[in-house]
Amino acid sequence: MTRPSAEILQVQMPDGAGLNVSCDGQGPAVLLISGLGGTAGFWAPIVPFLSSRYRIIRFDQRGIAGSARGTAPCTINTLAEDALHILTHLGHEKASVLGHSTGGCIVQAMARSAPSRLSHAILSATWLRAGAYMKALFELRKNLLREQPQAYARSAALLSYPPEWLEQNWSVFEKSSATYPRSEAEQAIVAERIDALLAHDGTMMVSALTMPTLILGADDDMIVPAFHQRALAAALPKSRLMMLPQGGHFFPITQTEAFVETLTQFLAEAPSS
Repeated sequence: MTRPSAEILQVQMPDGAGLNVSCDGQGPAVLLISGLGGTAGFWAPIVPFLSSRYRIIRFDQRGIAGSARGTAPCTINTLAEDALHILTHLGHEKASVLGHSTGGCIVQAMARSAPSRLSHAILSATWLRAGAYMKALFELRKNLLREQPQAYARSAALLSYPPEWLEQNWSVFEKSSATYPRSEAEQAIVAERIDALLAHDGTMMVSALTMPTLILGADDDMIVPAFHQRALAAALPKSRLMMLPQGGHFFPITQTEAFVETLTQFLAEAPSS
């Protein structure tokens, strides 16, 4: 059976940003928010597994891929308001919201500003606030972005995937090498997003996560190390913590079946708030 084509629409924000939104499937709404890259395409491997039972909503974040930048400051709070606006535009009073990496910071900000809109929160490969390791890593990446943008893209691929997986899927590295941010405008958008994620401090937001919450991580993540997920779990004693032994930072891609199984089990078992 051929899977129906996704519904594609543009959602306009008050500051002029036009957000490119994709919807697949029918059922309870699940909003997927990607990380630093900010693309809806990040979630493509998991959509076929979920769209048979959920309405899967994903989007290109402002200034990324098919979405216009707009004039508002690019902060985690702005990105959270964008996500909430999409749910309102689509007629969803609440949804389960899954954020990966920077997307998990956005979920925390959504929970602080509008906790009643989240039936479940899923925090994947994310953190409460960046420590010395993440600050040093992302400052290094910003320098690469400014001085050698292709090396920035290559290093991102090398850091994000387990070596063995990347060796067996080398076209992923080659694609990253070919699609690096070439223009100053593209580089500026990435740089401001790095500044936004480093400025995030969820320690004042965590109390808002009263809805059923799942924390996901991988023990071999080199970008957001596993101690960040364990710190999140300690701050949220009623949450569930699931750590994969391997998968790298992009474990939704490298460990898709295990990721989907854990997610769907959580959504089925945890009563919505």
